[in-house]
Amino acid sequence: MRLKVTLPLEAALGIVNSAIGTARAETMLPLTIVVLDAAGKIIASQSEDGSGLMRFDIARGKAWGALGMGMSSRLIRDRLATRPSFQAALAAVADGAFVPVPGGVLVLADDGTVIGAVGVSGDTSEKDEYCAITAILAAGLDCEPNSPDANWRGSSLSGPSAH
Repeated sequence: MRLKVTLPLEAALGIVNSAIGTARAETMLPLTIVVLDAAGKIIASQSEDGSGLMRFDIARGKAWGALGMGMSSRLIRDRLATRPSFQAALAAVADGAFVPVPGGVLVLADDGTVIGAVGVSGDTSEKDEYCAITAILAAGLDCEPNSPDANWRGSSLSGPSAH
């Protein structure tokens, strides 16, 4: 038996390495990156030295939530900001594997078909998302969203808008 691959291991590993390279170039906090295929299976994952214990679950929850809802975790946050009951219901349905903040990015094939998702956690959600988008594009793939928050660089874990 041979299974159809939606997101090849080589591409997933490239995304992980590129995200870490981007984070180091921007002197971000240590990251954890999780790459899922279209079925939600983990293809690649890596945590930098010093990345917190819960970061894997957060990164996976960002990616898995994006796949489950068919939109980036930033868009989920924006659309559900005034619907806390629905957010709670989604978290319950997902057994807690649902993190509705930026950093979960859909990976798209050339025709716009979703072939996977990337979740990043470790710095601010906006910086996490920046690393995911940059890495996916560097791998020659498309993504949703296809550009980071314009103010990603100004986000801070010590400010009131930290995630």
